[in-house]
Amino acid sequence: MKKYIIGLIMVLMLITPLYAASGFSITIGEATNNNAAYKSSMLSYFQSKTDKNINDAQTKVITASEVNDISKNVTGLVYPSNKIFSCAMVDLSYNEGVKVVVDKSKVRVVTPQMYANALQSSGIDRGYVVVSSPVPASGEAALAGVLKSYEMAVGTPIPEEAKKASTEELYLETQLVNQTGQSGDNIAQLFSDVKNQTEQQNLQNPEQIKVIVINVASQMNINLSDNQVQQIADSVANSQKVKANLTDFQNELQNISQNVSSSNILDQITSFIQGLFDYAQGIISQQ
Repeated sequence: MKKYIIGLIMVLMLITPLYAASGFSITIGEATNNNAAYKSSMLSYFQSKTDKNINDAQTKVITASEVNDISKNVTGLVYPSNKIFSCAMVDLSYNEGVKVVVDKSKVRVVTPQMYANALQSSGIDRGYVVVSSPVPASGEAALAGVLKSYEMAVGTPIPEEAKKASTEELYLETQLVNQTGQSGDNIAQLFSDVKNQTEQQNLQNPEQIKVIVINVASQMNINLSDNQVQQIADSVANSQKVKANLTDFQNELQNISQNVSSSNILDQITSFIQGLFDYAQGIISQQ
């Protein structure tokens, strides 16, 4: 009896697949990492937003130079190291599209849909994302951390031109919020609708995309100047053009996401096997 039980457990353990990818990562802003209280508050916040143990996540500090590598050519802003506070968490076990949670008590301008739009321009179509900061922030600089979190979780770099396109898009959205008086959600929806229609029609010409921008803005009762229409059309055209370079990253994103989902099933199998093992030990100890 003892041999049969042990043999069954060994067989189950041998046929159970193993997956190395975690698909779970956290980025901490440089200034936050240098302040123990800030860092602790961010880790606690992330823990409150997931049922996973954040100690299992890959963690990286996002420096000012990494943020500036992208932002200086888009916004013209150059951030000092003591201003990089934003933090992000990415979990690829969520594969029903992109779900973004933004700590609105700290991130005041960029909305979840704005981040989702920008991620879409980087070839990202899945994952659970949480963004926060220990101090009030607009949220644009946090995108660098979110993209880095995805690169860590996937194990493959996002092409630089795609990161630049997504950063340009996010910055333009925040500018339009200030210029038009529209809410961040409305501007994000405008971009989302324009991008969806552009993709459906497979357009890359800004002049053709301008027609879509004008129609969508009219339907949403958003008044845009000719210059603003052109800026949106150029941004969407640019994100369309970089898609050809995103195949490798998107394939890896899909593979890792599927592996992580399989790992969740593996956890259940492992728990079952552990239960069998404990049961067998109980029987053996009674003999």
